[in-house]
Amino acid sequence: RGASGARRRHFSAHFPFPTQNTVTMAPTFESGGLAGVLLGMGNPLLDISAVVPQEFLDKYGVKLNDAILAEDKHAPMYEDMTKQFEVEYIAGGATQNSIRVAQWMLQVPFATAYMGCVGKDGFADEMKKACLADGVNANYMVDESTPTGTCGVLVNGGERSLVAALNAANNYKIDHLSQPENWKLVEDARFYYSAGFFLTVSPDSMLKVAKHSAEQGKCYMFNLSAPFLMQVPPFKTAMMEVLPYVDILFGNESEAVTFAESEGWETRDVAEIAMKISKMPKASGHRARTVVFTQGMDDTIVAKEGKIYRYPVIALAKEDLVDTNGAGDAFVGGFLSQLVTGKDIAECVRGGNYGANAIIQQSGCKCPGVPKFQWC
Repeated sequence: RGASGARRRHFSAHFPFPTQNTVTMAPTFESGGLAGVLLGMGNPLLDISAVVPQEFLDKYGVKLNDAILAEDKHAPMYEDMTKQFEVEYIAGGATQNSIRVAQWMLQVPFATAYMGCVGKDGFADEMKKACLADGVNANYMVDESTPTGTCGVLVNGGERSLVAALNAANNYKIDHLSQPENWKLVEDARFYYSAGFFLTVSPDSMLKVAKHSAEQGKCYMFNLSAPFLMQVPPFKTAMMEVLPYVDILFGNESEAVTFAESEGWETRDVAEIAMKISKMPKASGHRARTVVFTQGMDDTIVAKEGKIYRYPVIALAKEDLVDTNGAGDAFVGGFLSQLVTGKDIAECVRGGNYGANAIIQQSGCKCPGVPKFQWC
C-alpha cells in the first residue's frame, strides 16, 4: 500500500531484531523544509484487536469506551482473545497512531519522528519496519529485558475499550532522550506532541522537551487522553507540571469534564471548560494556549484567544462506521498535518476531521491507501 498508516499485520516472534539500540533516518531530498518538523514521544504498543461480546467485557471488568492500564486480573485476557476470537495485530499506541496519521496525510518522507521504548523482539521489529516504510523516523529505545508493550482493543458494537500492558513502553528513560543523536531530533523539530499516557512513563522527558519548546518559541502539544490520568493524584500532579508549557491541548468531552471535576470547577459545559483551560497560566508568552475538544459526532470545540469556535464533523452513515478505535488519535494526526504546514485552526480541524473520518471506516487505526484530502 506504499506510504500509508498502520496496517493489518500477523506478527511472528521469529523476525530478526537489529543490533543497534536506535535507528535514525536521514531526510530525503523530497522532505524539503518539513524534514523532522514534528516529533512525537509516547508509548509504542502492539494493538491486539478483536470484536468481542459484552460477556467478555464483563468477564474482565472492562467498561465500554474505557481506556485503562492492565491489572493482574487482565493478564490472561490477551491469550483469551487470541483463542476465542479472530484478532488483528496493529502497530499502535496513542502518540504513535497520531504521528503515523500525520505522516500519512503529509505524504512527505520523514517529516515526522517518534521516540518510545520497545523490547528486543519481533513485535518491536515489525513496528519499526512499519514506521520506516511509512516515512516515520522511528527512534526507539530498546529494553532487552522486557517484551514490547501490548494493548487489548475490545470492539463491541462499533465502540471500543483499551486495556494496555505497557511492558517495555513503561521503561523509557530521559537518558535516551539526552543522548546527542536523539536530542538532535528535538532540536530539529518545531512541533512536539505527546499523549497524556506518557505521563505514566517519563514525565521528566516530557518536561525537558516542553521547556525546550517554550525557550525556543516552538509549539508543544499534549492530549488529556483518559480520565484516570486526572483521577490518580501522581499523574494529575505530573500533568499540571507540564500544562504551563502546553501551547495546544487536545481531549474529548468526557476528559474535559473529568479535568473540570479534578480542578473543583462546577461547570460541566465543554466550551466553558475549554475556555477556562485556555486561560490557565503559561510558561511562555509567544502564543496563547489553544484548547481543542472533540465530541464524537457533535461539533468540535476550540477555545482560542478568548473566543469559542465550533466546527461540525464529517457526517458518516451508521453502516459505514466500523471501529472508533484510534478516532481521537487520527483527529490529532490530521490536525497536526495541517498545523506544521502553517494552516489556520479551521484548516487544522478540517484535516483532523478528515483523518478521523477515514480511520473510523477501518478496523483499527489503519490509514487507507493514499489520502484524498483536498489541501487548501
